[in-house]
Amino acid sequence: MDGISKKITGEVKIPVEILKDSQKKVKNVPALKEHLEKSFQQRLTEVVEILLAGAINLNASDIHLEPKEEKSKIRVRVDGLLQEVTSLERDLYEKIVSRIKLLSGLKLNVSDRPQDGRFSIGVPENTEKAITKFFTVEVRTSTLPTEYGETIVLRILNPKSLINLEALGLREDLFALFNKEIKRPNGMIIVTGPTGSGKTTTLYAFLKSIQSPENKVITIEDPIEYHLKGISQTQVSPGKGYDFANGLRSIMRQDPDVVLVGEIRDLETASIALQAALTGHLVFSTLHTNDAAGTIARLQALGEKSANIAPAINLVIAQRLVRKVCKECSKKEKVSPAHLKKIKKAVKGLIGKTDIPKIDASLEVPKAVGCKECNFTGYRGRMGVYEALTIDDQMEKFILNVASIAALREKAAALGMTTMYQDGIVKVLHGITTLEEVERVVGEQ
Repeated sequence: MDGISKKITGEVKIPVEILKDSQKKVKNVPALKEHLEKSFQQRLTEVVEILLAGAINLNASDIHLEPKEEKSKIRVRVDGLLQEVTSLERDLYEKIVSRIKLLSGLKLNVSDRPQDGRFSIGVPENTEKAITKFFTVEVRTSTLPTEYGETIVLRILNPKSLINLEALGLREDLFALFNKEIKRPNGMIIVTGPTGSGKTTTLYAFLKSIQSPENKVITIEDPIEYHLKGISQTQVSPGKGYDFANGLRSIMRQDPDVVLVGEIRDLETASIALQAALTGHLVFSTLHTNDAAGTIARLQALGEKSANIAPAINLVIAQRLVRKVCKECSKKEKVSPAHLKKIKKAVKGLIGKTDIPKIDASLEVPKAVGCKECNFTGYRGRMGVYEALTIDDQMEKFILNVASIAALREKAAALGMTTMYQDGIVKVLHGITTLEEVERVVGEQ
């Protein structure tokens, strides 16, 4: 197809020449800036195609188009951090916004209220050979009226980012625990963390691991982010009265073995999900809390009784994403006395549980440098840091006493839970990331 399809909310097919050119030239954000600015004198469709192709090539999760008083900005989020690509004249900005709204099925004459839309991009599996297979990248569009015009955020959902359980970067003990828990016939596993912490990736990795002809798996999501083969996926539509609670009720009449609830937001959804876990179903879900212990308190705050929470939940996983040091430019340096003290304190109690190198003044840790391969940040790619709270008999009894979050944290630590910070330190010791990055994401401890 020549250029982007004009079919509203249809599939966009970026010309193969543009994709090949992008793969060859766009290795970092400055290269995208140069490539994009050269296209400003070309057709508008080509400008948008080059922006989309470049963002996909950089594995960007979002594109931000932001109007300003004079020149407007385009930024991309790569490895969790926003980086400015370029600024452009107001006239061109407005044309790009209109083009994206058209593709997304949004009303062009509405600019004074938010709108949400979507479109998809057909990307060839391999641009080096004759193209026979395409995969689909979904793009979610959100517009918001601001002082100087509409700002647009494009969320890029690339199925290539979906990984198996083995690729999550888990320690051996965590991998064994997760693998054991997802194979249980009933109970609930909750993954918690802020937006953008990789919860969906973790849950989809679980689904991929347990998917089989013998298992009936149904998901209810808002929205469906990635399409998985062999799994029934349904999307909530609150405007039509189809929300998580009544959707989940309908799902339970479909005789599922495994249910994924995109997010627990209210007491009704929480109650149905917990009852499903107690009546012979394996339930996966997400919740927004700061850590694993906070999940219990959050469910209690929604109004759920401890007597239902404790026996239903098998495992609570809290996670964040840390950037990995760039393999092309990172260096090792001797650990500073201050950092050595932090590391020693963090790994206390981990010796014997996981593989940890000798920790003394001769220890060398990674240092982020920066090169063209990593957008001059010193980091390239991300991986999770995790903490897992297992609800065993001891913890169940503890929860039934309506313990505080602080008390739950202490009990979990006493029972051997490794925190996200500790998991991050283990990854520092293995040369995967830096202490500065762990503390930026998880906080100092």
